[in-house]
Amino acid sequence: MVLFDQAYFKYRRFALIDENDGYFVSRLKSNVNPEITGELREWRGDAIPLEGEKIHDVVDDLYRQYIDVEVEAEFQRREYAGTQSWDTKTFRVVGVRNKDVDDSHLYITNIPREEFLPADVATIYRCRWEVELLFRELKTQYSLDEFSTSKKHVVEILLCAALLSLLVSRDLLDLVTEQADDELVFPPERWAATFRSHAQLILHELGEHLCYSLPPLLERLIDDAQKIHKQRPILQERLATATQPRTEA
Repeated sequence: MVLFDQAYFKYRRFALIDENDGYFVSRLKSNVNPEITGELREWRGDAIPLEGEKIHDVVDDLYRQYIDVEVEAEFQRREYAGTQSWDTKTFRVVGVRNKDVDDSHLYITNIPREEFLPADVATIYRCRWEVELLFRELKTQYSLDEFSTSKKHVVEILLCAALLSLLVSRDLLDLVTEQADDELVFPPERWAATFRSHAQLILHELGEHLCYSLPPLLERLIDDAQKIHKQRPILQERLATATQPRTEA
C-alpha cells in the first residue's frame, strides 16, 4: 500500500497501481473534481442524492460524518508511438468530517469498502505523517540529509549505522516510557536529540554492563599523540620534494 502526499497526486499513477494489484491512499486535491457515479453507503430519510454530481460541488452541503462514493476519473495515458490517449478509471472517494474545523477531509483510494471503512482509510493515511517524522528524524539527528561521499559502500555503512541507532533509540525510549510516570510525554524528535547528546554516556554504561573495558586513558593519549610523529618523516620528504626547484633541460 502506497500513501501519497498531494504533491504526487496523479490519476495515471493511481491507475497503474490499481492495474498491478496494488493499493493506494491519497488526499483528494481541491482542484480536481471527479464525478460521482455511485454511493457505497445508503442513507435514510431525505438524504441528498450524490450520483451524477461533482464531489467538490456538493461536499460543503453535506453534514454527514462519513462520505463513501465511487467516482470516475479521466486522465491521459503515457505517450506511445507519438500519441497519448485518454482513459477513465473508477476510484473510491471517502470523506471524514472534522468537527473542529467543520470540514470534511476527502481521500481517494482503491481499497474496497469491505476491507476498510471511511474512518479506517483516514487512520491509514495519518500513518503517512509518522513516516514523514521518521525521515525528518533520520535527516536531522542522524545526518542522512546529505553525504560527503559518493562511494556506495560508505553510503551503505552510514545508512545501516543510522538505522541501527534509530532502533536502539526507540528501544530505549520504550524502556524510559515504561519506567517514567504515566503523565510524562516524550515527543519522538525531542527524545532523538536527547539520545544523541547522551550517546557517549550510553555507550559507556553499555560497555560496563557487557564487561568491556576500554584501554587505559593515559596509554591511549600517548599512543594517539605519537601517530603524527610516525608519519612526520614521510610528510617532510614529500614537502621537500614538492618545493625543490625544477631544472630546465
